[in-house]
Amino acid sequence: MTQTQERTRTFTWSDPAAGAAHLGRRSGLELMQAMIAGELAAPPIMHLVDMSRMEAEEGRVAVELLPQEFHYNPLGTVHGGVISTLLDTAAACAVHTTLPAGVGYTSLDLNVKFLRPVTVDTGVLSCEGTVLQRGRRTALAEARLTDPAGRLVAHATSTCLIFPLPLP
Repeated sequence: MTQTQERTRTFTWSDPAAGAAHLGRRSGLELMQAMIAGELAAPPIMHLVDMSRMEAEEGRVAVELLPQEFHYNPLGTVHGGVISTLLDTAAACAVHTTLPAGVGYTSLDLNVKFLRPVTVDTGVLSCEGTVLQRGRRTALAEARLTDPAGRLVAHATSTCLIFPLPLP
């Protein structure tokens, strides 16, 4: 019987309620920029998956991920759920950057196409989400995940529902 060497991983995060308290008080772009600047803590999912280097402007969000062993599925490649999480984050956050204070959103769907396998040897993945169309009630966004050579690794489209946030 073959023995495997166990690995461990530890991570920390800030109380997500502190960031959520700013919802409705700032525009989506202001919230994203405050997270990037370190004024507000990033949501726990960013630490869980180990996303890094976020950029945000109106209608566009970019984020990076260095594939790690802890992202692997039983086939020895990065799990599709990790890739989907990255695509969902970029697409939905791009929608968020277009929303004024007092307006929220939630994902209605996420359609993902996986085009290339990803391993720790792939290198840093870049994911860019952009808003394709935004109306009063829904928004359509896409996200493109590329490898260091600029090759498309995965692509997603997402529809988000837009709604007024309840007043505190």
